[in-house]
Amino acid sequence: MHFPTRKTLRIAALSTLLFSAVGQAAEPVVIDVHRDANCGCCKDWIKHLESNGFTVRDHVERDMVAVKQRLGVPPRLASCHTGVIDGRFVEGHVPAAQVLELRKRPDLAGLAVPGMPMGSPGMEMGDHRDAYQVIGLRKTGAEQVIADYPAH
Repeated sequence: MHFPTRKTLRIAALSTLLFSAVGQAAEPVVIDVHRDANCGCCKDWIKHLESNGFTVRDHVERDMVAVKQRLGVPPRLASCHTGVIDGRFVEGHVPAAQVLELRKRPDLAGLAVPGMPMGSPGMEMGDHRDAYQVIGLRKTGAEQVIADYPAH
């Protein structure tokens, strides 16, 4: 009768852990993006998300104002496109890192980068970057700065 050695058991356990971690890491993060057909920076933001591992479902809309109203985006936080992840909004040129952070924040109804600041993802203009903030909208309606991006 052959019994596995400790080394064999350790290798088997490590292999199982490795393959389960790889399987979990391979699951794509899906985001729906609603945009106007003529918006080039929206397409660039989609490329930013995809290059950061997101699977993007692209929805070309005729009435973005109606989309924003339906999703609860306050006009003061509006930008050109609106993403939806886990039922919550991602308004404007929000960096992928903060979109991932939103998934860990059940207290937030959504995130926004109001306006269209130069240098934000999808609005790159060489090395120029305006200062901007990522604003979180709590489910209570209060706003909170989630991240600050300085100008350079």
